[in-house]
Amino acid sequence: MGAYILRRLLLIIPTLLGIMIVNFTLVQFVPGGPVEQILAQMQGGGDVFEGFSGGGNDVGEETFGSDSDYVGARGLPKEFIEELEKEFGFDKPPLERFLNMLWNYARFDFGESYFRSISVTDLVLEKMPVSITLGLWSTLIAYLVSIPLGIRKAVHDGTSFDTWTSGLIIIAYAIPGFLFAIVLLVLFAGGSYWQIFPLRGLTSEGFENLSMLGKALDYLWHIVLPVTAYSISAFATLTLLTKNSFLDEIKKQYVMTARAKGLSERKVLYGHIFRNAMLIVIAGFPAVFVSVFFGGSLIIETIFSLDGIGRLGFEAAVGRDYPVMFGTLFIFGLIGLIVSILSDLMYVLVDPRIDFEKREG
Repeated sequence: MGAYILRRLLLIIPTLLGIMIVNFTLVQFVPGGPVEQILAQMQGGGDVFEGFSGGGNDVGEETFGSDSDYVGARGLPKEFIEELEKEFGFDKPPLERFLNMLWNYARFDFGESYFRSISVTDLVLEKMPVSITLGLWSTLIAYLVSIPLGIRKAVHDGTSFDTWTSGLIIIAYAIPGFLFAIVLLVLFAGGSYWQIFPLRGLTSEGFENLSMLGKALDYLWHIVLPVTAYSISAFATLTLLTKNSFLDEIKKQYVMTARAKGLSERKVLYGHIFRNAMLIVIAGFPAVFVSVFFGGSLIIETIFSLDGIGRLGFEAAVGRDYPVMFGTLFIFGLIGLIVSILSDLMYVLVDPRIDFEKREG
């Protein structure tokens, strides 16, 4: 098992390299870089992309003329543009910039945000508590509810319980998370009905002055609505996956043999079926964790005024803040690959008969 883990760890390097190459290459063809963003703001143009539809100001002979690579540069001295390029590092060819970025990332030096005067690492750590709150609580609640529910649905397959719970699950899955979030705000955050939960943020004013118990209760009070909205659609896939996995195992010969030996249904279910049925659920854990932890949180964070990773990534993409874009991409990619390895270790924990080294051999 040690050799297998070592090989998987070594595979992280080419995988991350491939991710960074693809994304860095794509960015080179995207209009509206950070230099254009600044020039558009200086020219009072607002949206940098307006310049690509035509128009623009007339320029004189001594200025950076109409043949410039930067549409927003019209009317500005060429020396100023070159100084701006040098400040952002765009005076170097793309390959040199990419190699420098890889060398820095190998030392976990992700640089500094173009527009916020803060290192990417500090920026990510600053936003991480929101993502940790939404991601971990949503994943935990989804697994704690979906796995027991899926097992019960499999045991009572075809009954009225199975039918009406399936209907509820499908309805929950069909409701967009942002729409459900708005409904929760209207109903329970003082929108039109009850003022039970706070409208925004993770903590109340004067949070630092509360006791440890008070801080814990205040924190839980604030996360009820966003976590509920964030995890509502996660129940469907995981519940049905668990149910179908257990149904497949229940029909196998070893289950009939266990029952023939006189074992109780509980012993058969949790002593034999559970171990095999849970493998497919565990296999999907990395995708569930990464998607819930890092993706899809932008709208929920915006609705509940939470400043997390989702909003950070969106703002970095819109503002062409490349150090933040690539730094977060590298960090999230690395975490996702490590979680994938942990998933394999969970395979072995659930079923010690699995040996990845023999399978590879």
